[in-house]
Amino acid sequence: MADIQAIKQRFGIIGNDVQLMRAIEVAVEVAITDMSVLVTGESGVGKEVFSKIIHNYSPRKHGKYIAVNCGAIPEGTIESELFGHVKGAFTNADRDRKGYFAEADKGTIFLDEVGELPMNMQVKLLRVLESGEFLPVGSSKTLHCDVRVVAATNVNLINAIEKGTFREDLYYRLNQISISIPPLRKRKDDIYMLFKRFAVDQAEKYNMPHISLTPQAREYLKNYPWQGNVRQLKNVAEQISIIEKDRTIDTETLMRYIPPVSSLPMVVNNGFENVQTQDEALFAIMQNKKDIADLRNDVEQLKNVVATLINNRIPHATPLLIDNNGEINNSTYTPAHADIINADSYAGESKEQVIEMDESKAVMTLAEMEKQAIISSLKRHRGHRAQAAKELGISERTLYRKINDYNLDN
Repeated sequence: MADIQAIKQRFGIIGNDVQLMRAIEVAVEVAITDMSVLVTGESGVGKEVFSKIIHNYSPRKHGKYIAVNCGAIPEGTIESELFGHVKGAFTNADRDRKGYFAEADKGTIFLDEVGELPMNMQVKLLRVLESGEFLPVGSSKTLHCDVRVVAATNVNLINAIEKGTFREDLYYRLNQISISIPPLRKRKDDIYMLFKRFAVDQAEKYNMPHISLTPQAREYLKNYPWQGNVRQLKNVAEQISIIEKDRTIDTETLMRYIPPVSSLPMVVNNGFENVQTQDEALFAIMQNKKDIADLRNDVEQLKNVVATLINNRIPHATPLLIDNNGEINNSTYTPAHADIINADSYAGESKEQVIEMDESKAVMTLAEMEKQAIISSLKRHRGHRAQAAKELGISERTLYRKINDYNLDN
């Protein structure tokens, strides 16, 4: 059995939480096999680290390791990205191209956000997992690859199966071995250790004095729910380390970088764990299909739509409705008590002010509002689609589809 402390040091894992240690042990134990592994956990917990452990402690360690973010690849190109294409398969296909599976032959492929795969691609992935066979786009010749698959998701795939968005047979094929990564709020004793490491690294990088926390600030840090997990904690530690001139950080200073618990959204069950105590209910911010960071992006999207309406002086509009999948509902929506925006009333007023109008005057469809939001975001980011998608709180694939639906490429 490999030394766990040596593995932690090699892969930059900080903490001594029992669940975390167990996850490392399972990753090492399963590495010597060719079984598919499904890594689950909330966004920001560091799931990819475990796929790297599996690869580096496996007989495939001298082969290629390829990480693929399934949620970031546009739906129209994902098949070519995964399985390659032949010359002439589509416009601009001027040569044959290997896909990720062919490139990773004899190695390991990590499929992050596997729950975002379209249904037709799930069928093709299942075939590769069962037989190692696939067809490049535009080819009739079946190719074969020998690839170890590690997948990761931050959504509950059982719920996705019930909703008909994920294949049950693919789930069981991916989930031969399951590794669950605990959220940061379940690793309270590790939080300050992580914070200190991130802050020290940042201070040394820029040749600055190290920061320290008062006892009260440490307690606040420890009991904060950290909905963005390790990623959020790292961001906060680095910001404070660079910005604050006073190198002793108290609770008041800390609260300028992370909001008080009372201002956070309601706790919901994310499907990975059950809230059983009052303390857990207070500090556990869970997710239902998407994490809290995505919900915040939705709020920003609403703000952007409002700003767009004001800037373009659109007389009246219905409120924007976002469904459980993070998509804008394209149906017309007329609530019982609507806050309607009158752009003409904004002369001399700040954009944050909203004037309540008679709901019977709402005439703009949500599809029009969605189109305006996309146009506005693309302009702000000078056509950079990845940044626009992040701001809008949708995947790049969804943004590409919306651009095509609204003919925004023209």
